[in-house]
Amino acid sequence: MRTTTPTTAPPTAPPITLPSAPPIRPPSAAAPPTRTSARATTARATATARARTMRVTAVRTLTVIAAMGALAATTTALTPPPATAQQPAVTQATGRLGDCAAGQLCLWGRANFTGPRHIHELSNTDIESCVPLAAGAKAASLANRTGRPVTTYQSAECGETGEYDTYPGKGSGSWLPQSPYQIRAIKIWER
Repeated sequence: MRTTTPTTAPPTAPPITLPSAPPIRPPSAAAPPTRTSARATTARATATARARTMRVTAVRTLTVIAAMGALAATTTALTPPPATAQQPAVTQATGRLGDCAAGQLCLWGRANFTGPRHIHELSNTDIESCVPLAAGAKAASLANRTGRPVTTYQSAECGETGEYDTYPGKGSGSWLPQSPYQIRAIKIWER
């Protein structure tokens, strides 16, 4: 006969927990979050905000540059072409410039290229010398087509105690519809 003894259940042991392995990530995935201190979290937040600000600033800068480029293109499109030897620029005061051929310095007695005109050419004018206008003559506007700088003087002796200005002659020349003073003498420079 077989006897059975009552069996008791073995005592239960506490469950064993094994540490879980980190999930396997492909190499391109971001690293798992780690525990950081409050200081590190603040530093990371500051760096992120700084990077965001730099991106916004870069976008704004590029927007401003693009707007400036568009404005420059519009301004260039609306600006009349530069004066040429055949067709000089036009003043707004009279709608035209005084006639002055290439190689000449033309002076007019009144503003806007009106009044008596005095013409000086390199062939009959001393370079780098004071050349007073005829006795009693004055000029109020000029065109410098000499290809050289020209200084105009308020003083008939080219004195630098009065007003004086130098106008370039390169390119198509310089036109001055109204001088800020009565021109009484000129000096044409070598370069």
